[in-house]
Amino acid sequence: MTQPQRRPRVLSGIQPTADSFHLGNYLGAVRQWVAMQDTHDAFYCVVDLHAITVPQDPVLLRRRTRIAAAQLFAAGLDPERCTVFVQSQVAEHTELAWMLNCITGFGEASRMTQFKDKSARGGLEQASVGLFTYPILQAADILLYQADQVPVGEDQRQHLELTRDLAQRFNHRFGTVFTVPGPYILAEVAKINDLQDPSAKMSKSSSSPQGIVDVLDEPGVIRKKIARAVTDAGTEIRADETGKPGITNLMRIYSALAGVTMAEVEAAHAQSRYGDFKRELGELVVNEFAPVKERTEKMLADEATLDRLLAEGAHRAAKVAAATMAQVRDHIGLLLPADSAR
Repeated sequence: MTQPQRRPRVLSGIQPTADSFHLGNYLGAVRQWVAMQDTHDAFYCVVDLHAITVPQDPVLLRRRTRIAAAQLFAAGLDPERCTVFVQSQVAEHTELAWMLNCITGFGEASRMTQFKDKSARGGLEQASVGLFTYPILQAADILLYQADQVPVGEDQRQHLELTRDLAQRFNHRFGTVFTVPGPYILAEVAKINDLQDPSAKMSKSSSSPQGIVDVLDEPGVIRKKIARAVTDAGTEIRADETGKPGITNLMRIYSALAGVTMAEVEAAHAQSRYGDFKRELGELVVNEFAPVKERTEKMLADEATLDRLLAEGAHRAAKVAAATMAQVRDHIGLLLPADSAR
């Protein structure tokens, strides 16, 4: 009798740094995570330790961590089909990060472009060591769970390459422990751009409030933001990244939510004007987000149940993490804990 084939394991995380995920987060990551829980052994974490690489208000961080988790469950992550947990509730993340720090060269850490970009905004003197070593903690997140694949967008490719390098370096130096992860290329949603500046990516850190559609926005707010989105000269609904970046961005959102190609969006709206198209798109976004918003609010109103689900997820994650760390400690040459040596 043949054994059932093991599903590939995948690990991904999202930061709790805002009061709501936005449209770009949702289309680029969360919705695709929901689909992956049926094809992968999926581990998803709210990466609160990554969030504290920059100053955070403690009360706000705790609240936003619950909001992020509630949105993940509300969007369709099922604790019976995947493991959802909070990063800081599994202590092995920081332990492995320290060990990986010790085999990472200062030069290769210095070449990480995200550190350069983020430190440039606030000045190098204000950047924390945690921000500098952020990619190494990210590598620990992945390697701890022996992930076969990591969902990546273009901005995370460099960090995955560092993770692969560290896994191979450790395995070569100390003996094989880690699975060397490969990329899981997310379905092409392209990047969702700012509604008010279609040349810039939609981002909590750089977009204006009117340029972002949040998952937890009220329906009327969503409709108004879509209606006020910047468009281009003329009235034709046509994809043209250079000549019509505004309407192209809106078409991209429509395409992703409706599950149709850009060509199909264009053909279906050959006779539409911008205003008509925006109204239709606004309803499409509202219909997608309203149920998620309702379920999120219901989960946040029952904090005890939410915390229990996260505790159960952390317990499952910790079993895998502990097994990996037992091997890591042994291979490095650390003494076993006193209780396990007896």
